[in-house]
Amino acid sequence: MRHPCLTCGACCATFRVSFHWSETTPTLGGTVPEDLTEKFDPHRVVMRGTSSKTPRCIALDAEIGVRARCSIHAIKPSVCREVPASWEFGAASPQCDKARIAHGMPVLTLADWDFPTGPLSEPPAPLAPLAA
Repeated sequence: MRHPCLTCGACCATFRVSFHWSETTPTLGGTVPEDLTEKFDPHRVVMRGTSSKTPRCIALDAEIGVRARCSIHAIKPSVCREVPASWEFGAASPQCDKARIAHGMPVLTLADWDFPTGPLSEPPAPLAPLAA
């Protein structure tokens, strides 16, 4: 199965990507290259390009809706790891849906996922919400 995000890229060209500055500091366990970020406030940085009126992350290598990849996928910010594609884990993702609509694409449905056939053919159960 080809992951729907590989032909999308909409979220990386819709939202501001802000996160704690420590994610750019290797001595604190950070992995995001600092030169790909800019200061947002005393506690947060943003991925370059995402704080503009028409956001587009500097790490995005894409033709939106055709092909997409994150050039720092393995070391991307924590906030990027927290946005699933709709129905990837058995539930709609409001952020995914909003980004796709903003770029003129239909929202993902269960039919966009190739689940295996057989006794375990049900999509995975939705993730439990995180405790506040």
